[in-house]
Amino acid sequence: MRLYICWGTGGSAHHDCHKAHQALVDAGHSPEVVKARGQEHLPTFLQRKVRREVHALTGSYFVPVLVLDDGTAINTPDEIVAWARAHSAG
Repeated sequence: MRLYICWGTGGSAHHDCHKAHQALVDAGHSPEVVKARGQEHLPTFLQRKVRREVHALTGSYFVPVLVLDDGTAINTPDEIVAWARAHSAG
């Protein structure tokens, strides 16, 4: 599984990327973390390659996005947290 994030997984519990990553780790998962950097509100021509990948998966430049091994993309932080809680790795 891959977790697309902004710049990092640190920060407070209010930061969406931190919240999603921590929920996965707490559930025993070790996702491949892909840093998208940049900003979701920029026009397409200013988006970095990874943000364009995110857009191709979800139709949005917003991260975090969790991509499961079967290719399913989960693109809201609350849904990622819910998925992690429902699918413990251990």
